[in-house]
Amino acid sequence: MDFIKKLQEIKEKYELIYEKLSDPEVQSNQKAVIQLSRDRSELEPIVNKYDEYNSIISNIKGNEEIILAKEDAELCEMAKLELDDLQDSKLKLEDEIKFLLIPKDPNDEKDVILEVRAGTGGEEAGLFAGELLRMYTRFIELKGWRHELMDLSEAGMGGIKEAVMAIRGGGIYGFLKYESGVHRVQRVPATEANGRVHTSAASVVVLPEVEDVEFEIDPNDIRIDVFRSGGAGGQNVNKVETAIRITHYPTGLVVQCQDERSQLKNKLKAMKVLQSRLFDLKQREQNSETAATRKSMVKSGDRSDKIRTYNFPQNRLTDHRIGLTLYNLTNIMEGDLTEVIEKLQIADTTEKLKN
Repeated sequence: MDFIKKLQEIKEKYELIYEKLSDPEVQSNQKAVIQLSRDRSELEPIVNKYDEYNSIISNIKGNEEIILAKEDAELCEMAKLELDDLQDSKLKLEDEIKFLLIPKDPNDEKDVILEVRAGTGGEEAGLFAGELLRMYTRFIELKGWRHELMDLSEAGMGGIKEAVMAIRGGGIYGFLKYESGVHRVQRVPATEANGRVHTSAASVVVLPEVEDVEFEIDPNDIRIDVFRSGGAGGQNVNKVETAIRITHYPTGLVVQCQDERSQLKNKLKAMKVLQSRLFDLKQREQNSETAATRKSMVKSGDRSDKIRTYNFPQNRLTDHRIGLTLYNLTNIMEGDLTEVIEKLQIADTTEKLKN
């Protein structure tokens, strides 16, 4: 089996790491020790399962030999009963091992930058964008994560044009990465006199937050503009230029932050968002060729995909990527996203197992 060959290679690599960690020259290099220890920790669960698998295979062979020998009828019967249990354990262990062999997304453990923007639909789209932001905020609070609003552009009737939020707490990208895409809403707007159902949209982008050491920006590639903040924010709003807008020339990306009263803090936040956007752009360019050949159920990288419909009259949510329909939209809009995200994670894992 191909996966057995892969397991053998992993065990050899694991044993080689142990040898290196006992090398005095390696031990004197703290950075190398940390990296090797991390690699060992990642491989250890797989190696343990492989050892357990080899033990079961050995027991299966032993029982088969007893059955074939037919020397002791009672012992032979016991061996047959035990063999059935061993075969079941073998199949279960194979599934567990295949799951462990799925390549992990290195970004899954990262914090995220979440962006919500109103799309087509005028004021109704702005209201829906605001409700999506509230939904995610409630979900974040239920998970016990921390969030910080970095930029907010308000629209009429209490809606929003766009919002940028930083979310921190560990392992967040692995949960929220499936939310990237176009979200469509179907309902009767408050401004609709004839009771007709309208369709509007908002887009969501979820970016893994990157550290400065991961992605550097050439100062010559950007222009930083300072302007006066708008909206609530204290006495210095519209009097002191604290808001920051950063333009990245090579890509045309524009990022702004006006949440803080401090110009420096706004600049640091805006740079963090720009780094995450550029990192995401670079990753999508690198993965585009692979994505074209891999039919993924969960197309989290394609921002143009209509991923989900929120039908308020029917209290229905439909995720079009995996054909999921749930009739508890009211709870979902209150932040109860766990079932939706778990279904998406299962679909993603299943697809990766197929590949």
